[in-house]
Amino acid sequence: MNSLKITYKKVSDLKKHIKNSRTHSDDQIQQIINSIIEFGWTNPILIDENDIMIAGHGRLDAAEKLNLDNIPCVVLSGLTDVQKKAYLIADNQLALNAGWDFDILQSEIADLSLSDFDVSLLGFSDTELNKLLDNNNLYEESNHDLSEKSLENKIIVEIEVATEKEQEQLYNEMTERGYACRLLTL
Repeated sequence: MNSLKITYKKVSDLKKHIKNSRTHSDDQIQQIINSIIEFGWTNPILIDENDIMIAGHGRLDAAEKLNLDNIPCVVLSGLTDVQKKAYLIADNQLALNAGWDFDILQSEIADLSLSDFDVSLLGFSDTELNKLLDNNNLYEESNHDLSEKSLENKIIVEIEVATEKEQEQLYNEMTERGYACRLLTL
């Protein structure tokens, strides 16, 4: 395993990878800016030997909006072009594959909120935070009446997803659209 060394590079010298497929909305860049202001710069930009970015495009956008001159970078030397291309994707996708222990998450967010910490800095939408701060868990309890009488005049749609993240995203999207949803783990 290589040892990593943080080096500071001029923002103007860094080159965005022309085939970066990850997108960043203005709202998300603002979240990154707010995070940098609150916590400092905690995650260096990953670049190759030619100052071409491999990871951290959103952080670079935030640095530009903050008018920063120099930012911390790690030069990933020795990667092949194929490895650089693959890591450009993997760095983003691997984080999306993670899940949440919602009981712990809810408890930690509640503690932060009680400590007067601005929980909007955590990156969740207001809808997600409201659900997490509600005493009912993000997932509704499974004690619903599922008898045939209770199901009259209702249409039920069952959707299977591969990950908890997909489940959470779909649940949030559907509830924001006004659909009554409940999550069942089979």
